[in-house]
Amino acid sequence: SLVWAATPGMLFQEDKQTRLHPLSLSWVLGYNSSLAVHSLMDGEDRVLLYVSSHTVVIHDVLGNRQYHLQGHTNVISCLCVSEDRRWVATADRGPDALIIVWDSFSGIPVRTIFESHLEDGVSAIAISQDAKYLATISAGTVQRVCVWKWTSPSEKPMCSTELRPEFGHQDYLVFNPQNPYEFVSNSKTQVIFYLWGNASLQYGTPLLSNQTFNSMVGHFSQSVFHFNNSQALTGTSAGKLVVWDAVGPCTPSEERRIKPHCMKATKLVPMQKDSLTVLMVFESYIVTGDVKGQVKFYDGDLQLLACYSHSKVGPIRSISFSKPPPDPPGASPTSSTSCSTSSQPFIARNFILSTSDATVLHVATDRASFEKVMEEAKKAVSAIACHPRQALVAVGSHCGLLKVWDYQQTEYLVSRIFTGASIQCLSYDPEGYFLAAGFTDGSVYLLDAISLQSSCKEFKFSHGPVTHVSFSHDSEYLATADEKYSVTVYKRVLQNGSRCWEHLAGLHSHYKPIRSILFGIQLDSNKPRLLSLGEDRQLVEYDLNSSSKDRLVVLHRDRVEQAAVPLCLAWYPQLSTESFILTANNCYKMKLYNTTTKMCRKTLLGPTYGSPLEKIQILPTTNATDPQKHYLAYITKDKVGLQILPVDGNPHKSSAFICHPDGVSDLASSYDGRYVFTAGGKDRTVMKWEVNLNALDAAASLGGEDLIPFYSLLDGGREGEFFRELEDYFYYAQLCSHGIDTLETRQVSTHIPLEEIPSVMRAMGFYPSEEKIEEMINEVKFSKYVDTGEQVTKINLGDFIKLYINHRPAFGLSMKEIQRAFQVIGYDNENGDKVIDRGDLLLLLQCRGEHMTEDELARCLTTLLGKHPGGGGSEPDTYDPSGAAALTEEEIPEEITAEIFAADILGLPIADPEKENMK
Repeated sequence: SLVWAATPGMLFQEDKQTRLHPLSLSWVLGYNSSLAVHSLMDGEDRVLLYVSSHTVVIHDVLGNRQYHLQGHTNVISCLCVSEDRRWVATADRGPDALIIVWDSFSGIPVRTIFESHLEDGVSAIAISQDAKYLATISAGTVQRVCVWKWTSPSEKPMCSTELRPEFGHQDYLVFNPQNPYEFVSNSKTQVIFYLWGNASLQYGTPLLSNQTFNSMVGHFSQSVFHFNNSQALTGTSAGKLVVWDAVGPCTPSEERRIKPHCMKATKLVPMQKDSLTVLMVFESYIVTGDVKGQVKFYDGDLQLLACYSHSKVGPIRSISFSKPPPDPPGASPTSSTSCSTSSQPFIARNFILSTSDATVLHVATDRASFEKVMEEAKKAVSAIACHPRQALVAVGSHCGLLKVWDYQQTEYLVSRIFTGASIQCLSYDPEGYFLAAGFTDGSVYLLDAISLQSSCKEFKFSHGPVTHVSFSHDSEYLATADEKYSVTVYKRVLQNGSRCWEHLAGLHSHYKPIRSILFGIQLDSNKPRLLSLGEDRQLVEYDLNSSSKDRLVVLHRDRVEQAAVPLCLAWYPQLSTESFILTANNCYKMKLYNTTTKMCRKTLLGPTYGSPLEKIQILPTTNATDPQKHYLAYITKDKVGLQILPVDGNPHKSSAFICHPDGVSDLASSYDGRYVFTAGGKDRTVMKWEVNLNALDAAASLGGEDLIPFYSLLDGGREGEFFRELEDYFYYAQLCSHGIDTLETRQVSTHIPLEEIPSVMRAMGFYPSEEKIEEMINEVKFSKYVDTGEQVTKINLGDFIKLYINHRPAFGLSMKEIQRAFQVIGYDNENGDKVIDRGDLLLLLQCRGEHMTEDELARCLTTLLGKHPGGGGSEPDTYDPSGAAALTEEEIPEEITAEIFAADILGLPIADPEKENMK
């Protein structure tokens, strides 16, 4: 097998395989500095293993190459590496949490454990010295400890036990190197010793307080077993080591059964004043790391042998040693210090040091030299921007670090730190001369794109964090949006013979968060136009020509949604005679609006990958043979994807991949459309994705042509009962349009008049509002108007199916929407249920939203309740309001719950799980 034949370093010897997916992870910037960084290779080779979000990265630093181990859908919460560095075990937290064991030689996942800890995933993991066993601790409030033989196919642990919450959150775990049946874990306040075997797991919880040795203990950090006796050690935040040993009548025959309960604190050894963050045993040394960046080596009697320190090293998070010992020790440079207190020469292997402030260093023990290997963002990465003409990407973080990276050569070029400031958004101007940066304190910096030096004094006209920044196509205007719902515009002017930027005007133009600001070009000139889109459903266009100092003029203000919330905005490529603006909303719909009239011209089903589209970008076109082929890049809450244009609702024309499970904060595409970049916000990583449009086109072709992809979206497909019912309603609507009782010869047709669309939609279980009906009819009516000048008056079955699929709710009727409405407008009755008063409900239906007249309401209610007051067997032309009112009081209870409203009044079917959830 590939695993059996694998050798160290073969990951980077193989030729790069053909990318088979539309998006393939190509490079990762940043890593999870709360987890350990491991050294994998021998000698001077610097191959690191670390975690970035949900991906394990094997990084050949000197060769400037990465290999990615992908399999987790949640952020990886813990990892461990076997003694020989071959087997890597990773685990995550969240829904469907996994434990995966990887072969680091081949990159193959050799074992995946599903449903290991169903509650909240895994908090800590360790692998035994012989690499046969794994120990895990769950992340839930009530933690469960499990032991696994990962080479066994069984999905069940060999043994497990639950821990009491008063032991604190156990987040560190390590096996005894001399005995794979023994391990220890600790929280900040409690150390626990374990012994397992014969399908049982025992543990002991020795007590230790400040009174035990009349000395401050501090919080526990990490624990280890001593290398040559039965003792164990625990480091503390007070700079001390707790020595644990077996105390009591533990006879050899009873040792395995009693030992966890025999462990007691026998000593509290003060090692230093600074807090100990790392404690490990390596060969015949006990090694510590602390908050001052010092690494100290001790012998078995805790006598100091050597100390390595550097003035610029932060709190140490992990230490990982290379395999072979180095050459005999030499001189130490002045930038770092090493001291040896032993008369014997101290020889230790070189090691990799990682710090909690996201820095990785290589330490050569013979020279005591500290070489920086990586320095990444210490806080959330919220902003990325790609240069419009070169292979450069700018990355900004909340720690004030701004870096420019050559993504073709995968190397950093220049950086700048804004002390005490947090970068929130970035944008290059279209020429690539300027880089604009928006900060959380409301300031805006205009920087030289190459040197990152300020081109002018920073602006501070925003009263809240700047969330968006954008340049006009001619680089004459710069616009920003902030969290206080304001848009601010800056203009480039000629001053004293040189071009500089000045503040033009600002406007509080929205009353809910602004989701997008967008510059465009006037259709009849080359002048810029500016739009902003907010969660208040307002699309605002500004008149830049008429605006003057401190006066930003609004040209148009249009409401683009009735109930849904618009989330993003882009100019749609010119694929037809008509020009469009593209939006996406929180109901998984994409809409095309005429750029001039702002009339909704099309509503289309967008990608449905767990969450709505958050940001969209049209990929720059590079296809010279077919310039009409365009693609859209997008991000959802945790995924990045591609969409083939034109959008038509075909689900096979889009694909998406998990990129940042904890949330994507930004999206950028390279100037040539070959790469897409995503920023992960609080996971502090940026991912570079290689685009393969041929794979996306192939997937769309395999999905079928014409109506085939749409049939699959109908319940039961083309041969299902739902489709047959739709055909029946469609042809019945044809009969109705010709007259049911006519005796004349009927004209056979495959179309129905547009006026029949609402009736057929409602018959199929889709109940659009009046505004939605108008949008649907206009969409068909004016579909050919720009090209032919004529309105369409009828629709065929195929186009109706597309219209139905694109306009209906993406996931059908949901009880949650009704419940949400009752939560907002209802009140709690004496039973604690959310209810609406019958009179209030009738009043709301007649006064709010698309309100109904009293006669319309009476007709609807009597029809829904199956009663016809004031008449015989046939439905009367008019209704007696008093009769309808009496019927309402008789049939509808005074207090209406969501369940009564949905099931008894509307007559909608409610699934049993939804009923239970509602109750």
